[in-house]
Amino acid sequence: MKTVIKTTDLSKTYAGAVPVHALKNVSLEFKQGEFTAIVGPSGSGKTTFLNVIGGLDKPTDGHVIIDGVDIATMKESRLFDFRLRHIGFVFQAYNLIPVLTAMENVSFIMLLQNRPKDEMEKRAKEMLEQVGLSDKLDVRPGKLSGGQQQRVAVARALASKPDFVLADEPTANLDTESAFNLLDIMARLNREENITLIFSTHDQRVIERARRVITLVDGAVDKDESFEERGAEKKQA
Repeated sequence: MKTVIKTTDLSKTYAGAVPVHALKNVSLEFKQGEFTAIVGPSGSGKTTFLNVIGGLDKPTDGHVIIDGVDIATMKESRLFDFRLRHIGFVFQAYNLIPVLTAMENVSFIMLLQNRPKDEMEKRAKEMLEQVGLSDKLDVRPGKLSGGQQQRVAVARALASKPDFVLADEPTANLDTESAFNLLDIMARLNREENITLIFSTHDQRVIERARRVITLVDGAVDKDESFEERGAEKKQA
């Protein structure tokens, strides 16, 4: 199975009067099609880890290898284009563009990639259908519920067919029903399209669906557990 991300001795220290060691020598590999939850108490380094492997922040030391390239040493001008073509993001706050419709929001990354218009429209419609929003193509975020907005964000993250998707606490602002609907959709897409998903989360609903759970404590890996038979088809009890 293809390795999509490999980190080696990854460390991140935030300077200050009292330096904060957010990550300490984290060495991990993520394979194609994995559904992984990164868990741990507040301050354990979950979000920092996602930001570093997503190229949104630079490590202090170590390496992040994606598609054979160490993005830790990549210049920002090249890194922007690399993120655009290889990495999908789903954020806790949705980060949709208010003046754009659902269709336009999903198309946005592909627009930055200079994809042909007909290809963008076809793929955006397909992804909104996949997340159950085929009747909301022309609706702007302000007219959508929180759960619907997050589903648009998921469709946007997957539309450009990235190597993997990073989701930072994607269910934190959702009610129980919306969270379960979103997780069922993402688990199905993970299974059917072999998309690699990596979540940072406190949410037990996410953890119960993940097939790999990595626990960070004080910036270091405390546990790395695999659950081959759990997650993909698990439904709400």
